[in-house]
Amino acid sequence: MPRAKTRVASRNRRKNILKSTKGYYGKRKSCIRTATDAMWKSGTNAYRDRKQRKRNFRSLWIMRINAAARENGMTYGRFMSALSKKGIELNRKSLAWLAVNEPEAFKKLVEEVKE
Repeated sequence: MPRAKTRVASRNRRKNILKSTKGYYGKRKSCIRTATDAMWKSGTNAYRDRKQRKRNFRSLWIMRINAAARENGMTYGRFMSALSKKGIELNRKSLAWLAVNEPEAFKKLVEEVKE
């Protein structure tokens, strides 16, 4: 029988795979080959969704700003354009926070850029 020099390393590798798939359903948590596939797929999804989370939040902020701007008689595009022309540099995250939590402050901001 040939000598296997990677026994400890391969056992640790398999142990880490099973540790990372703990809590999965069926063979995905106990069978090495299936668990490896599940681990790779979950890693791919996690990588993709870390990027998508940023897109989703930006679109949420834009929706909130648009809704608040329309309540005050402006559209999102005109509001953002007027902000940049006035030289007011607020990012969409803070504008959305203002729109939701401080509607009076947002209203004053809209009146400021309307002039």
